[in-house]
Amino acid sequence: MSSTRPYLPHRRASRPALPLFTRLDHQRELRIWWREIDRVLLILVLVLMGVGALAVAAASPASARRLSTATTQLHDLHFFWLHVRWQLLGLVTLVATSLMPREFLRQSTILLAAAMLLALVLVPLIGSEVNGARRWLNFGLNIQPSEFLKPAFAITLAWVLSWKLRDPGLPVIGVSAALLAPILILLMLQPNLGEAILFVGAWFVMVVLAGLPFQRVAMLSGAGLAGLAAAYLFYGNARVRIDAFLGGGSAFGHVDLANRTLTGGGWTGSGLWLGTKKMRLPEAHTDYIFSVIGEELGLITCIVVVGLYLAIVLRVLSRLASEDRLFIILAAAGLVALFGGQAFINILVNLQLFPSKGMTLPLVSYGGSSTIAQCFTLGLLLAVTRRNPYLDREGVPGALSGSGKVRG
Repeated sequence: MSSTRPYLPHRRASRPALPLFTRLDHQRELRIWWREIDRVLLILVLVLMGVGALAVAAASPASARRLSTATTQLHDLHFFWLHVRWQLLGLVTLVATSLMPREFLRQSTILLAAAMLLALVLVPLIGSEVNGARRWLNFGLNIQPSEFLKPAFAITLAWVLSWKLRDPGLPVIGVSAALLAPILILLMLQPNLGEAILFVGAWFVMVVLAGLPFQRVAMLSGAGLAGLAAAYLFYGNARVRIDAFLGGGSAFGHVDLANRTLTGGGWTGSGLWLGTKKMRLPEAHTDYIFSVIGEELGLITCIVVVGLYLAIVLRVLSRLASEDRLFIILAAAGLVALFGGQAFINILVNLQLFPSKGMTLPLVSYGGSSTIAQCFTLGLLLAVTRRNPYLDREGVPGALSGSGKVRG
């Protein structure tokens, strides 16, 4: 019997498993992101954030001196340096959100909507009160759940309304209204009429785009007017604000002071840190920062700021003109309606053309969680409008420009 041992192939030493995401993967993902992202929209957002940093620097001395006490003296640029830190964190949030795949983004945002709705339920129970309103939860940092609920609500509502393409018989309008109703009730309890109006406005825009018949649009418009009348009659917060707006306010009212500050610098402004009227203005770094821009940087700069908001809204709408997926159309429209609506309400309040709402100017006003929430909103907007530039959308089956159909 042969003693020769059978041949066994030589085993190579096992190699360590490669990491899931290598440096090459990251570089590839970033290249794809840069190719697909709406770079014009991104640049507009960055310019607006730059204007916001300059505006907070102008408004910071007024608020810092107003909030200083005998024991605590705040530096004139206290809010500016804080705002720059929040902006940097906001930029990280914006880029990280815009990198998300759409399916993961949709699923995670729906979960966020559920979490923020639960947080909104907790606000009247354990929320912290500021200036007579209970809108924040304090976890070491004051967080306003409604700020994060707005973009999450837009994505969730777009998902619900897009069901109609799979089954036209589904009562998607009724389901969306059922989602909206508890949010409105919880907001009115805070009280927060301004946010409630924003939610209703975004919902209305989205259901109209989803194909709501004209007769029902007219009925909803009438119901909205009836709701405003009921709010005036039975909701004290709304009645006080509307009466103050219609009555013109007092010479020392917030809105009147804001309007006089806005026009105090003329067309070219008094110069950075040379404004005087801002020193009497409450919430100069938040609600009334547009007036500070007017006094120190001039009405021409105010027109530029308005133009930036209009450019963002129009850029998104132009991006959607050739979109064929209903979910993307509704999500982007809802997000830009929330962003643009808040901006123009704030500006109209400063111009004495709208009742005071206690609403900040997106990406311009000082804020912690509000800055992060606005960057999150725009990150979602950049994510849902990402598009491969090499795809010929005219040739996509079912595109609006082709067969006239919209995909889900």
